[in-house]
Amino acid sequence: MAIITNVQQVLDSAVAEYGTPGIVTAMQDENGAWTGSAGLSDLEAGRRREPGEQFTIGSGAKAFTAAAMLTLEAEGRLSLTDTVEQWLPGVVRGNGNDGRQITIGQLLTHTSGLGITGLNVEIARKYHTRPGFAAHRYDVWTVEELLKLQMAIPPLYAPGSDFAYSNGGYHLAGAIIEKATGRSYEDEVDRTVVQPLGLTGTYARALDERQFRGPHARVYTRQFIKDGVDPASLTPDNYESLMEGPDSDPVDVTDRTIWGWAAGGVVSTTSDMLRFAKAMITGSLLPPAQHRTMWSTVPTRDWLPNTRYGTGVSQWALADGRTLHIVAGVELGTASFTMGTPDARRLVSVNINCDWNWYPVCSQIADSVFGSPFLPPQ
Repeated sequence: MAIITNVQQVLDSAVAEYGTPGIVTAMQDENGAWTGSAGLSDLEAGRRREPGEQFTIGSGAKAFTAAAMLTLEAEGRLSLTDTVEQWLPGVVRGNGNDGRQITIGQLLTHTSGLGITGLNVEIARKYHTRPGFAAHRYDVWTVEELLKLQMAIPPLYAPGSDFAYSNGGYHLAGAIIEKATGRSYEDEVDRTVVQPLGLTGTYARALDERQFRGPHARVYTRQFIKDGVDPASLTPDNYESLMEGPDSDPVDVTDRTIWGWAAGGVVSTTSDMLRFAKAMITGSLLPPAQHRTMWSTVPTRDWLPNTRYGTGVSQWALADGRTLHIVAGVELGTASFTMGTPDARRLVSVNINCDWNWYPVCSQIADSVFGSPFLPPQ
């Protein structure tokens, strides 16, 4: 009961102190299950956040993509040691990119060396300026366009030599899933993950979908570049200083297309994410060999402090020296974190319907549920 009280206090403070519109959580351990919420699902209508609402899980979708790919490996359809060139001949070429040197496994662990598309000028103009978002919120991307976006930039490292968080690597993985199966990425996620786990509120969202299929919260962003800033001037070192501040008016970005696809297009609920994370941690979905692969982690670089990355999943260090297993993602207007102990005996899933102040809120949730916050950055 003390844990529940502490978690509810964090939820309330997320709204009162951190300006989160609303927050919802689900937790389970040896004592049972509990759900809680605070704040609003809809700022205009005044509707409160409710358990069971759907949300986009952002980069948590990478864990679904990885699980689908590992299932295909277990079925003998492909191997993680296969090169990208074997499945997508001629696609990964130009600007120093070479699919003959990159394996599927490297795509999934962000060790392919592919460049980071997060500061792409086209993306910044279309989605991180207020006029750009208003004009392009319903644009429909194709898989070919997503792959070209990645190929337009040079690699950062030789394949296998270092870590660089690449959404384009997961778009390539999604394309390989389609090539190996002859089915859509969305259908393969449903076949290999959603249906076997009985995830009733979860689906991979198609690139042309504009709205959620079920009850959901409105989502809000302030992730816009300041007026007068040239998107081409953004760098990893300066972009935070060039974004609008916490006093800017948030924008409702709920209804739109989502171009994250295999890197960030899955929709779920907190209860479904508990079931999914438990299966990933315990190995109840994947055969032993593929489960070991999923949690064979590498140190991260220029991503999040004190973390290691597996295939679509990550491990985060707590301040007391323990480690949590995590499926997490931040997407325009929303942040989703599902955290569990290495034995999955205690799990918590959290969603906030905005994309600011997520780190301190999730660290406080970790402290309340697991007895320690995240290890702070050095």
